[in-house]
Amino acid sequence: MASRGLVGIFFLSALPLLCLELRRGGPDVGIKDFILLCGRIFLLLALLTLIISVTTSWLNSFKSSQVYLKEEEEKNEKRQKLVRKKQQEAQGEKGDEDSVLENASHTCFETSNREAAKKRKLPKPLTKVSPPAEQPTQKEVPDLPEEPSETATEVVTVALRRPSGSVLRRRFFKSCSSQVLLDWMMKTGYHTSLYGLSTSFPRRPLEVEGGRSLEDIGIAVDTVLNVEEKEQSS
Repeated sequence: MASRGLVGIFFLSALPLLCLELRRGGPDVGIKDFILLCGRIFLLLALLTLIISVTTSWLNSFKSSQVYLKEEEEKNEKRQKLVRKKQQEAQGEKGDEDSVLENASHTCFETSNREAAKKRKLPKPLTKVSPPAEQPTQKEVPDLPEEPSETATEVVTVALRRPSGSVLRRRFFKSCSSQVLLDWMMKTGYHTSLYGLSTSFPRRPLEVEGGRSLEDIGIAVDTVLNVEEKEQSS
């Protein structure tokens, strides 16, 4: 539409020029001169039309490219927002799953301990019922070594999970005697005659010897130990 308007304006402006040339020529202007003059005008019009059409198409393509780039930017921004939203939802679901799994494992551990205690057969008394082992007094439990600082080297953190479900944590030097674990368990109220220690994964009884250090019995990294009742032999 713009090119047609410009061509019309140019054509209207060319008419006075044509009349002026005809007036200058007067009666001497022949048909041949008139045809040549008209040819020049039409040639000029054609050239101008070509220039205008090329310029218009270039401008339209430039505008189209800008619109396309803008649309692509908007699409990319929407995609990024959608990806961020999905990542946030996935992180939230993962956190919920982790908490559910942790609660489930803790519940299963307590349930298995209760069932094991129920299924355990008690010894049949022959003549007298042997009195239960007395819990040691505070004087019978040896003192624990001083807990090393958090910045100390060659230190391992041990988590003690008791049958009640509570967890205690304490730092020890790797060179400490493994007997310190049993002393710690007795300090918390669980006598070695009734309870023992076992590892979590894989689950196996922990062999504690006074002459071996924590590192010697395999506790060289942070470890979780379970306090479990011993099976009473009949």
